[in-house]
Amino acid sequence: MTITTGVTEAVTLRSVGRVYGTGAAAVTALHEVSVGFRPGTFTAVMGPSGSGKSTLLHCAAGLDRPTAGAVWVGGVDLRPLSENQLTVLRRERIGFVFQEFNLVSALTAAQNVALPLRLAGRRPAPSAVAAALASVGLADRGSHRPSELSGGQQQRVAIARALVTRPEVVFADEPTGALDLRSSRHVLSLLRPAVSVEGQTVIMVTHDPVAAAYADRVLFLADGRVVDALDARDAGASSAAEIAARMARLEA
Repeated sequence: MTITTGVTEAVTLRSVGRVYGTGAAAVTALHEVSVGFRPGTFTAVMGPSGSGKSTLLHCAAGLDRPTAGAVWVGGVDLRPLSENQLTVLRRERIGFVFQEFNLVSALTAAQNVALPLRLAGRRPAPSAVAAALASVGLADRGSHRPSELSGGQQQRVAIARALVTRPEVVFADEPTGALDLRSSRHVLSLLRPAVSVEGQTVIMVTHDPVAAAYADRVLFLADGRVVDALDARDAGASSAAEIAARMARLEA
């Protein structure tokens, strides 16, 4: 692995481009995106449909390889890594939360939470798995399979699974997109302490201004470029109304 020195960012993208297809059928999903994510921060990524939000997330997490530019995760340059090396890096340093939960239906909630540890060749301590479930309010649901849980409960299991390895960075792709309002707020209230208490870095794609208001910073994408940003330290930046207004201007 190639390591940079003096690393101050958890994730760094430099002049990242991603093109799908070739010739007349080529589609540019990202165009020379340069952005950094500091450790212990919560960033929301927003933009109109087709703006490149999920592509940015997938390239930043090593799930997709950029066509141009470079990505570093914790100082590790992803460009020279093999697929096996990328898998190891994601397993050891990254957590994922997806809109569709991606739980294994044949496993119990506790077994789903323990899965990343088992895949890493580690024997999960029952106490650690129980603590992870308790942290998301599901201490009494460890023996339940996904079909026996509500959508909100399944997403909370997915969050426990993402956090149980104590990853440096958590990537969340529309984590509240399939949930009702109450469940959405509960899920977001679990991601926030991962940053403010545990010092982890959360990067979340969302279309919901209220969800984005939980973040320290909101990045706005359009046509594969970062075109705007809001910082929670700025007046009104954490307001869902202000975020929605900026989204409306982009979509217009």
